[in-house]
Amino acid sequence: MQHRVPGHAQHERTPLADHPRHGFTDIAPCDIQDEEGEITIPVAGGKRITGDIVGSHFPNYDYYAVLSHFKGHAMGGFGGALKNISIGMASSNGKRRLHSGGDKILNNPFSGDQDAFLEAMAEAATAVFDALKGNMLFINVMNNLSVDCDCDGNASAPCMHDIGVFGSLDPVAVDQACVDRIYTSDEDNSAMIERIESRHGIHTIEHAVEMDLGSREYQLVDLDAR
Repeated sequence: MQHRVPGHAQHERTPLADHPRHGFTDIAPCDIQDEEGEITIPVAGGKRITGDIVGSHFPNYDYYAVLSHFKGHAMGGFGGALKNISIGMASSNGKRRLHSGGDKILNNPFSGDQDAFLEAMAEAATAVFDALKGNMLFINVMNNLSVDCDCDGNASAPCMHDIGVFGSLDPVAVDQACVDRIYTSDEDNSAMIERIESRHGIHTIEHAVEMDLGSREYQLVDLDAR
């Protein structure tokens, strides 16, 4: 992103998506959606936020395939499809609003009420889904699960390993299936369960259901068995 300082000459900067150290464009075109500003999309029926702040490029697409690494999270308890289309899709200001747990962005966004933060995430996810009229696909990859998010520069080592890949058109169902798989795993799941429960992480799913975003009911179809 470019920042203009009054009275100082501006120099051309390489767009973030094209920066050679990332290598993103070796795979496919990459779009940093808030590189040219942000917009607010409405939240219908929310009790925490009235709008979700996303990048201005968000409306340029009519379908999103959402690929998430399912893992723990220091604040959300876990991170999957719901986190990816709420915090992940939000612009910088959008992230601060969600962490604040309401429309008013706190001076320290991380000091807000925990359940308010989780509910704001569910409401933002609903806003994104509604704006796209449900034209989304969700894929959660469950491998090398740490209790911390991939964005953590000093994340704990993985405590669970290769479980599988889950896919659905329903972000609530796919996250619920992944949470259930953690609880039923034969692998040592104590650290992941502690992280989810200590942050009340399941409440994001609960409020997403209250927002009519999706269902906690699902049927597992094993594609390897076909």
